[in-house]
Amino acid sequence: MLIFPRFAPRPRIASPRFAARLAMAALCALAFAWEAKPAAAQGKLEAQYEATLSGIPVGRGAWNIDIQDDVFAAAASGGTTGLLKSFAGGSGTGASQGRVVNGALVATGYQASTTTSKKTEEIHITLDKGNVKEFGIVPEPPVDPDRILVTDAHRRGVWDPMTASLLRVPGTGDPVSPDACHNGAPVFDGRMRYDLKLDFKRMENVKAEKGYHGPVVVCALYFVPVAGYIPDRPVIKYLAAQRNIEIAFAPVAGTRILVPFWLKVPTPLGSAMLEATSFITSAQPPRVAKTQ
Repeated sequence: MLIFPRFAPRPRIASPRFAARLAMAALCALAFAWEAKPAAAQGKLEAQYEATLSGIPVGRGAWNIDIQDDVFAAAASGGTTGLLKSFAGGSGTGASQGRVVNGALVATGYQASTTTSKKTEEIHITLDKGNVKEFGIVPEPPVDPDRILVTDAHRRGVWDPMTASLLRVPGTGDPVSPDACHNGAPVFDGRMRYDLKLDFKRMENVKAEKGYHGPVVVCALYFVPVAGYIPDRPVIKYLAAQRNIEIAFAPVAGTRILVPFWLKVPTPLGSAMLEATSFITSAQPPRVAKTQ
């Protein structure tokens, strides 16, 4: 999933439950955006991911992206397995769709659903040119006086988590370059408003078990909560204080769009990692207008 789950109140920072929930939150934090620049051509991605905690598998997920000349769609699904399922089991889906305007991806809708042993929660967001026009959470969460209020101003000029996961790189050179990391993003996920910032760290080469093998650009990731969160939650404090989170981006063939290939987050019980095991991407030929 590409949204932040709800967290248990005040877990002990050294406990396995805290580490498990931290891993879930960190592995969900794949939301990034680039300023609205043309996203050249058309392409598709079909990817499978595995999440691990200290090398132990704790989750699996899938991500499909389809970019056409005038519309785009992205969908993800995933669930916890093994150790993490024992502490914070759950599954979820997410999707976004929108238009391609002058080459830029402009989201119009976002939906997400998460299911745990206790309940199922559904989120929807309707957007217009980066502004949230309508949103809702079902069931409606109770009002918490400790939660920082999200105002109308916080919901303007933002990205939904799914569309924001597509890192668009302007220009005509190789998009897999240090320049890809020189930006950040304001994100609204239906509950929280937060900023995600990137800094270049290094270039690497990767090889999926199936599909892509080649260069990735590795960026440092910084999480900055803005509103919609409870300040004394340990997992929020921990993520906001981290300076060692890294994320690697790989290209979608036929486009200037990069997507996360792996994400590494330190936790009290070792490194949490989300990594593509299958990363199959292909360029799509432009559609030819029908003629009589």
